[in-house]
Amino acid sequence: MYEHITRAALAELLKLQGQTFVSLYMPMERTFPEREQNKVRFKNLLRQLREQLEGATAPTEQTLLQQFEALLNEDELWNTPRSGLAVLGSENLFKVFSLHQVVEERVRVDRQPYLQPLLRISQLAEGFQILCVTRDAVRLCEGDRHVTHQVELHPSVPRNLEEALGTELTDKNQAGFPGGFSRAAEKAGGMTMHEAGGGGKQEEIDIDRERYFRAIDKAITEHHSRPGLPLILAALPRNQAAFRAVSHNSQLLDEGIPMDPSLLEAAELRRQAAEIMTRRHSAWLDGILERYGAAKGKQLACESLPEIGEAVYAGRVSLLLVESGRSVPGVVNPQSGAVELYELEGDAGQGGADVLDQLIPRAVQNGAEVVVLPKGMMDGSAGAAAVLRF
Repeated sequence: MYEHITRAALAELLKLQGQTFVSLYMPMERTFPEREQNKVRFKNLLRQLREQLEGATAPTEQTLLQQFEALLNEDELWNTPRSGLAVLGSENLFKVFSLHQVVEERVRVDRQPYLQPLLRISQLAEGFQILCVTRDAVRLCEGDRHVTHQVELHPSVPRNLEEALGTELTDKNQAGFPGGFSRAAEKAGGMTMHEAGGGGKQEEIDIDRERYFRAIDKAITEHHSRPGLPLILAALPRNQAAFRAVSHNSQLLDEGIPMDPSLLEAAELRRQAAEIMTRRHSAWLDGILERYGAAKGKQLACESLPEIGEAVYAGRVSLLLVESGRSVPGVVNPQSGAVELYELEGDAGQGGADVLDQLIPRAVQNGAEVVVLPKGMMDGSAGAAAVLRF
């Protein structure tokens, strides 16, 4: 019943317009006894929803309201720790998203779903997998900065070196360096197994390691990796470059956790993975802002909402930046993209119609990338900016 945010799900939602859509967002307390207040908060939001739908007599809208109210009886929803909740509903749609990110409390009734918070969360790319590799154990964990769980491995994934190589494994007691790696493999520059020196038995150990890593990589890639879900390698420093040298997994990140994963508690493993994801997201945001700055220097950037509206509908926008949580009352002409701004601030203006919510779906349909920026990162007061194609 409860869904997680995926690019495919967002792409489908961004296509939806023309019906009455109800969008409800609320932060949730994760721990007891504070968690007992989640139901109370939801009831308060339902009261706001009833007020916004007051006078609505269409059977579909009444049925929709009943679906929201029915969630009060879902014990699993209120007893399972989560940081936020998003519920989107219309005549032909009812989706409940379990969120591991806090969202601002909001209820909106409009002609399209309110998707800014989901876009922002999806761009954080918080989900990840952690591949823990030692000679004696292979584990895969999946989750985000708040919670992770160990994944049941497919039968084809070797659980350790002996299982991967069987009778072809070089004897553990033969000569070689600790861990089965030559000193050449530890030199700066990430020298691969084929360059490892030492010869003889040590060379056989390095070959074993390469075959072991190849077997792990192949099975994880085929049976566990998913597009858009980064894979973080947790292994000793001397194994990090060696594993990447043979890996064909497109989800494997360049940055890993260079420690023996068997010595790390689950919470510490999760914390280090979350730090990697945070650094990646910050670098991505810096790149977005640099892209906008470069476009501004070429006079291919725009901060005027009326101009942005016309450019979006003309297919001239390659990148649309929107300030997180920003609401701009107004309407957009569905033929020309002309923007009419209302004087009222916030969602109270003219039934809650919001310019940014109307521009985002059309921008995506016309091939633009939409990025929701954290508050305070945007210059100007329009709440949006655009990079133009021409």
